[in-house]
Amino acid sequence: MLTTQQLLTTLAAKLAIMAALTTMMVRYHRFRDLLISERRPWAARLFFAVGFGLPLALGVTARLVLHYDAADLTLEGAVLAGLMTGPWAGALVGLMLGTPPLFAAEWAALPFAVGCGFAAGGLREACPKEEIWRLSPLVFSDLPRYLWRMVRSVTVDWQVILLALPLGLELLRQVLAVWWPARMFCIHPNSAWMAFLLFLTTVACVAVPVKIWNNARNEHRLEEQERMLLKARISALSNQINPHFLFNTLASISSLIRTKPETARTLILKLATIMRRQLRDQDHFIPLREELASLDEYLDIEVVRFGSHLTVEKQTQPEAMDVLVPSMILQPIIENSIKHGIAPRVGGGTVIIRTSRRDHTVVIEIDDNGIGMRADRLDTALTDGIGLSNVNERLRAIYGASCSLTLTSEPGRGTLVRIELPLAPPQDRMDA
Repeated sequence: MLTTQQLLTTLAAKLAIMAALTTMMVRYHRFRDLLISERRPWAARLFFAVGFGLPLALGVTARLVLHYDAADLTLEGAVLAGLMTGPWAGALVGLMLGTPPLFAAEWAALPFAVGCGFAAGGLREACPKEEIWRLSPLVFSDLPRYLWRMVRSVTVDWQVILLALPLGLELLRQVLAVWWPARMFCIHPNSAWMAFLLFLTTVACVAVPVKIWNNARNEHRLEEQERMLLKARISALSNQINPHFLFNTLASISSLIRTKPETARTLILKLATIMRRQLRDQDHFIPLREELASLDEYLDIEVVRFGSHLTVEKQTQPEAMDVLVPSMILQPIIENSIKHGIAPRVGGGTVIIRTSRRDHTVVIEIDDNGIGMRADRLDTALTDGIGLSNVNERLRAIYGASCSLTLTSEPGRGTLVRIELPLAPPQDRMDA
């Protein structure tokens, strides 16, 4: 019989060991993914049983070899495995935990451990899954409320049932240890107060891991919702550009139908090619080479419209061509340069597209010799209108502070738009 101080230390160590093990497991992404979905294939359940049961079996072995009682979490581990993954995986963990005691002639340990896992798994099959995730270390404080609810409404409260399972199994273990003292291991309390703490620790060793895993599960769900929200935001910004581009192009075509019908027909065919490409390719990120190729299709339309009044030059580095960039990011900038810079200029002008790779960034510049912008217009260019403001918002949503979009302009001299992007977009943005 352990002293009161030894009992308290052992109980505290049991809870600390279980909390540490479950915290370490939840850091592993494969185990975290298993917690998210309630529909778990057999391979995932087997992975859980082995990954969770093996360290617990080592703890049972440490109790047998080193006589460190706190390392034996047979009941708690089997119950937790059953609640998380079902009866068969719970029984498998119980089998792993009940096997080492056989070498010490503790014959009752194996059927008891397997029974714990199977009973907990059966309870999992019977009760709503979200009730399991509601299990809390503070369940005792709400016990009167749960009991009153059951009596008042004459219905089953699953929190009471979930609480009764480890308590009943701990009571059964105590009885078996009294009947067969050499065939069943358990921690014997030396007073009624210590008995209460023992039963409380047993429940906490089940409820604390559930709470830890549920917090990780909720965090994962929040991250998933944020990722989906970001995806929706980026898609909305991308879709905002298409109607804007289509409206402007159709307006240009309508002005040519009466005076230059053949030119208008050519523009319609080129517009159809662009729209077909956009419908076919829904990727949010494409190599810069493909972005420039799709830009050429748009420039074909503008060159037909303006003729010799518009000149487009490209100055590109081959090293930058394979860098992934957001799709449809250059067309709105080129459109702004032509519409607001070159078109009002007497005699037309030139747009120069430069790309280069520098250290850990790719630099894209769109330089025109149009009419330029005044200082007051330059200050609001990235927030007013659709084109530039959309590009700026998309870049901020995707890259955050790791990118930059700057405008430099001088009235009568032209405008320079400079974009600096990291060589690789954030992975969560790539997935979005």
